[in-house]
Amino acid sequence: MHFVKIRNFATMSTNRPIILVVNDDGIAAPGIRVLANLMKQLGDVVVVAPDSPQSAMGHAITISKPLRLEKVDVYDDIEMYQCSGTPVDCVKLAVNKVLHRKPDLCVSGINHGSNSSINVIYSGTMSAAMEGAIENIPSVGFSLCDYAHQADFEPVKKQVLEIASLVLQNGLPQGTLLNVNFPKTPTIKGIKICRQALAKWKEEFDERLDPSQRTYYWLTGVFDLFDHGQDTDEWALANGYTSVVPVQFDFTAHHVINILNTWNFDAQKG
Repeated sequence: MHFVKIRNFATMSTNRPIILVVNDDGIAAPGIRVLANLMKQLGDVVVVAPDSPQSAMGHAITISKPLRLEKVDVYDDIEMYQCSGTPVDCVKLAVNKVLHRKPDLCVSGINHGSNSSINVIYSGTMSAAMEGAIENIPSVGFSLCDYAHQADFEPVKKQVLEIASLVLQNGLPQGTLLNVNFPKTPTIKGIKICRQALAKWKEEFDERLDPSQRTYYWLTGVFDLFDHGQDTDEWALANGYTSVVPVQFDFTAHHVINILNTWNFDAQKG
């Protein structure tokens, strides 16, 4: 038996890579169907995904209520589980309760919408992949710059397979993962290895009144791009290329350590 306690994975091959597929759009999203079916060409697939959309959850985990994990039959020939928690919860449960061992690859997506630039901070898609990397699993987050439910994933399939295959073959340095974004275009020019563009969201809050005359807000905003370098993910996407950004979860600003050491904190004098 290759996998776990919850179900007999007797149909799984013992000599193929194990690929964990997760997302933040929910288990019924078209993007995860495309990704799971593509990964079947590379290995034995297990899907663990939220039971409802969890976009922009970042790296949230569930600690104040129980988590539910339920086996479902959504797609033929793919072992699938839906989780009541966040995308990161899905990875944690997959590693600790579903799989017999750590998978050879964790792929997240394909997200409906961009996770380029500053969006990586808020993204549930990328946080799920990041949790995979924290578990020392080679991990990739895939996103298509099309928010439509019926987005056309056909143009990106070849590159998804290529990138996932290369990560399986070569691995990734410990503590890193890949943030892959596809432009919304019928013909992608190629792949660009990029840095994350400097940008932010300029938030606006639409203030309204509910029937009880109590104020509530809808978050809206404008994407504000400050960085027009031709080596950025935003430039690549705007010019018809897939952007691949290597990401790390060590947030230390190493270049600032020497600056802080010149500040002569009192505690450093002891």
